[in-house]
Amino acid sequence: MESEAKIRSANSRSHNESRSKPEIESWHTLPLAEVFKRLDANETQGLAQADAFRRLAQQGPNTLARAQQRTTLSILLAQFHSLIVVLLLAATAIAFAMGENIEAVAILVVIVINAGIGFATEWKAEEALSALQKQTVRVAHVIRDGAERQIPAAELVPGDLVVLAAGARVPADGRIVESVRLQIEEAALTGESHAVTKSTALLTDKDSALGDRFNMAFLGTAITDGRGRLVVTATGSQTEVGKIGVLIDAAITRDTPLEQKLSRLGQLLIVVVLALCAVVVLAGWLRGVTDFWHMLEIGLSLAIAAVPEGLPAVTTMTLALGMQRMARMRAIVRRLPAVETLGSVTVICTDKTGTLTKNEMTVCVYALDQRRVDVTGAGYQPIGDFRVADKPVDQRSDEHLALALRIGMLCNDAKVERTDGRVTVLGDPTEAALVVVGEKAGMNQVDLAAEFPRSSELPFDSTSKHMVTVHRAPQGRIFAFVKGAPATLLAASSTQFGATGVTSLTPDDSRRWHETNQELASAALRVLGLAYRELPEGYDEGDLGRDLIFVGLVGMSDPLRDEAKAAIATCRTAGIRTVMITGDQQPTAAEIARQLGIDCDLDGRPLGAVHGRELTGLDLAGWQRVVADAAVFARVSPEHKLQIVEALQEQGHVVAMTGDGVNDAPALKKADIGIAMGIKGTEVAKENADMVITDDNFASIVGAVEQGRIIYGNILRFLHYLLSCNFSEILTVFLALMIGWPLPLVALQILWLNLITDIFPAFALALEPSAPDVMKRPPRDQKESLLTPRFVGLIVWQGLLLAGVTLLAFRVGMHWYGTDGGGLRQATTMAFMTLALAQVVHALNARSQRRSAFTSRLFTNGWLWAAVGICLVLQAAAVYLPLLRRVLHTSVPSASDWWVIAACSLLPVAVIELVKLVQRIAVRNLGISHV
Repeated sequence: MESEAKIRSANSRSHNESRSKPEIESWHTLPLAEVFKRLDANETQGLAQADAFRRLAQQGPNTLARAQQRTTLSILLAQFHSLIVVLLLAATAIAFAMGENIEAVAILVVIVINAGIGFATEWKAEEALSALQKQTVRVAHVIRDGAERQIPAAELVPGDLVVLAAGARVPADGRIVESVRLQIEEAALTGESHAVTKSTALLTDKDSALGDRFNMAFLGTAITDGRGRLVVTATGSQTEVGKIGVLIDAAITRDTPLEQKLSRLGQLLIVVVLALCAVVVLAGWLRGVTDFWHMLEIGLSLAIAAVPEGLPAVTTMTLALGMQRMARMRAIVRRLPAVETLGSVTVICTDKTGTLTKNEMTVCVYALDQRRVDVTGAGYQPIGDFRVADKPVDQRSDEHLALALRIGMLCNDAKVERTDGRVTVLGDPTEAALVVVGEKAGMNQVDLAAEFPRSSELPFDSTSKHMVTVHRAPQGRIFAFVKGAPATLLAASSTQFGATGVTSLTPDDSRRWHETNQELASAALRVLGLAYRELPEGYDEGDLGRDLIFVGLVGMSDPLRDEAKAAIATCRTAGIRTVMITGDQQPTAAEIARQLGIDCDLDGRPLGAVHGRELTGLDLAGWQRVVADAAVFARVSPEHKLQIVEALQEQGHVVAMTGDGVNDAPALKKADIGIAMGIKGTEVAKENADMVITDDNFASIVGAVEQGRIIYGNILRFLHYLLSCNFSEILTVFLALMIGWPLPLVALQILWLNLITDIFPAFALALEPSAPDVMKRPPRDQKESLLTPRFVGLIVWQGLLLAGVTLLAFRVGMHWYGTDGGGLRQATTMAFMTLALAQVVHALNARSQRRSAFTSRLFTNGWLWAAVGICLVLQAAAVYLPLLRRVLHTSVPSASDWWVIAACSLLPVAVIELVKLVQRIAVRNLGISHV
């Protein structure tokens, strides 16, 4: 309770008081003595308890501020922000005012369903900084007043001396002051997949990337091996994780293209609907067709009819169904509109490790003397063999290869555990790869360690750039086994092991080894040198790093996913550019990009690889130039990732950004589509993403893009259908009034058409399967309106066609039956049935703007045929059920009436098919894709 009180008190003060010391960005470049001096701390005794409490009150607790979260109420209200929904609410009020309670309730049901689906998918609010809390630790082991004690991590202050141990998380940012085999996995922060070996050595590069600051440790990163100490240099929001939290909070989530387009469509519909209905009311009243109040009722009915009640519901349903399909394809979408936005993506910014690669380090080659030994098999399963020039090698009788394998397994702290088919790697993935390749040769790490017991070691550090372990052989001899940077080991070697035994290492030999090293590195392999030395009894530590016998080189890779290259090729065909943003080194990333075909733009122009240090200080023009000319960004910071996304968006791109770490969160939030990795992704990344890929596979992203394109096409299909049908209803009444005829439809018939024949086919069109060439078209222009001039023209002339055949049937009815009470009712029934059936059949036309309805794809959408059948049954009920005849003011058509209704209903199909045929002939040689 006392600790909680202190934290609360410090927290309240931290909001009102500034930090007492200025933030220092270059702790990694200061000598340790200077670090302790600036922090006013003791390197052995730590802080005094009283001093620590005073600093806590001044600096504030070591906690992260929570982001402003959306309340449940705000999420619910957001579902009603669409202008179309507002228009529907107004239509509901009008219907209630007119006494049309059934219509009003029906519209309300549509609104509630739409809001419910949207709310259910978005209720999980953006908890970016809340998720950041999960990256922090609850307790810390700290030295105060010379004694080690355990305190709440929130009470840590700059200057505290913290004890680090394997299995724990780093409780604050700090400078390493002691390291014994200390390795920290920082992928969540830096994007680098390998655990970093920490050292106390001084760095000189002030602008070095976080992943290169081997003498620093950062809040929330995981200690995988060894032990050490650090002096705290930053806590809370001043840590690297805290700074990312500030970026997340500052990043503004933009409306998706679909949300923007639907908003503009709502504005347009308000103007058009009110204008058209006002003209109809005034025209009918002035011509004396009926009294003003009856004409107003007709006008309001047309207004309700003109508003596409089904649009929000069908849009939401289409997106929700697409969401379910994507979930089956291992892509979970968190926000409905993001489903469609995927179809507009023009650039995918992707991580490398685990997304394009398998995230399983694998030894694939040994360079031994003049030989290259290739190793088959990938991943952490001990399956594979050894080959020279494609011929098998018996590793048990190959002394040189056996020695290299033994060094790799013994000079190693990693363990690979297999339980129930699951593989767990404990330690560095690079060392795990050396264990696995030894197992491929039939070696057992436990047995080998028992045969060659380890007596001492020198852990890897960035200064020596090698690791040494000392073992006693079965005959009692003592050996030092060494692995590390090839250049370092070659410089420390005087001899080499070869086919004829141990020979002198000449300058020519060294040059040849350096060339081999460069050759392997340029093939995107991580290369280590292997060496050993027999030690005398009573050796000293200086003997471990000199007069080595160089054994050879081992090259390992993180294999590419089998489907990655094909997925990137699909993106290229679809007009989508792929950009790699990674924490790995520049040469490795560039080679991976070349292998995958990312290293050129869509026109084949070569693109470069940029290191993060080249991005520092760029102005707006510089950013625009860099994102246009680069395919790979290596060793980048969180700020750089965010700026890359912003620069691409400034160029008009719709950007999808993949990520898994805390460092990716700001860019994920800023991107048009943020895509988090489900397996290795942090909670922060997932909370800020629009979509989560459950298998961390780039190919799943491409599949989601295809679904997004299908969804956008389906939205256009039901828009085509809904708007042309609604427009035909307005035109039918308007044209009849202009001609001077009686009203061809009564108010309830208009409302029936709007609820029955509009909704069911529209829902079915939302389930239309993919067109065969959907991933061979360029992305749609996000600035292009849903209602392009061509699309509006299509709606207008087809609406006129539907209205024309309706008026034709009405004219025939008036001619046959007259315009008195009973005759007009019969004529109105003919018009009503003609328009209803014409709209139902028109759903077949709406499946494609150019492709014929009568192809092999005619029966691919079973839902559409079910909708047609339901509408036909309901229309028959409208004239044959006495109750509906009374409500809708219809009568039973005669046989001759049915012939006229059928002919007029099918005429639009024939006309539209003829127009499509002419269009196909006209564009056949222009390469225009079918919609």
